[in-house]
Amino acid sequence: MPIIEAHDLVKTYSSRSGTVHALAGLDLSVPEGKVKGLLGPNGAGKTTTVKVLNTLIKPASGSARVDGIDVLSDPQGVRRIIGASGQYAAVDENLTGLENLEMVGRLYHLGIRQSRRRARELIEAFGLTEAGNRPVKGFSGGMRRRIDLAGALVNQPRILFLDEPTTGLDPASRIGLWETISDLVKGGTTVLLTTQYLEEADYLADHISVIDQGKVIAEGTSDELKAQVGGHRVVIALVDADDSEQARAVLLRHGTAEPGLSSDRRELDVAVEQGPKALQQVLADLGSQGIRLHDAGMRRPTLDDVFLTLTGHRAEDRADLDSASATTTATQEPVR
Repeated sequence: MPIIEAHDLVKTYSSRSGTVHALAGLDLSVPEGKVKGLLGPNGAGKTTTVKVLNTLIKPASGSARVDGIDVLSDPQGVRRIIGASGQYAAVDENLTGLENLEMVGRLYHLGIRQSRRRARELIEAFGLTEAGNRPVKGFSGGMRRRIDLAGALVNQPRILFLDEPTTGLDPASRIGLWETISDLVKGGTTVLLTTQYLEEADYLADHISVIDQGKVIAEGTSDELKAQVGGHRVVIALVDADDSEQARAVLLRHGTAEPGLSSDRRELDVAVEQGPKALQQVLADLGSQGIRLHDAGMRRPTLDDVFLTLTGHRAEDRADLDSASATTTATQEPVR
């Protein structure tokens, strides 16, 4: 049974250019104890979806329930059972790691002793024991993200909302946070994760919803989504960029979709049905036309290929319409 459900969510904002439709009839279902990935370009509506579900903003229309609780009629009930971590670490730089977590516990009315005990548990669990008594302003970016995630777990939530949790982290810190999230899910936590890191969705998500222009346009596991863009892709690297049009025509003839072309016009790729056979044919045709190659091969499709095929653009190609919500007065109530 789904623990998070949303039906026909609509949210609009006013901007200088007119009305922005951040959500345009979005439907979503998240099963208990799983990681649901929300994948989409900037401005697709990912952050807006999370803010509606964790009660920070109200939709113009539609409905949503979290663990059976209506987010509109009982926002306080929802807040008692969820944890949330946004794109930037929400910590007080002048407090220590322990003090930040104790403060969150007090906001949840856990009491002084229980807040301190929970703070120590989380500091140890997140490998921050040596830094727990240091001010957060001296923490690295990865340590700040871990403290922020720990703060989202103070009330031991069954449901965790993570909005691009590894933004700005170096690869090592990102992988460490992935492992922490995986451990939480093994313990029974349900996670709704938004991300633009395609490898992050591939690594963490049991099921993915691709969002574009405020709607879910595709759903499935990572493998199911990849299957939609073909079993293999032939990839070539040209010696001379002037050969790109001829090479593109060859790939188009043997592929099942429009070939992709890099910005420097030297690398091309195309989805094919039978990888080895298609690669042989492409190489033969290119050789007969005297087109020289630096490299050639085939690979399995990635979520980046899925993204580009379904949306027509890559994750970084659009301005972030979700940022409109950050500059619009939200219908937010303080956590008590």
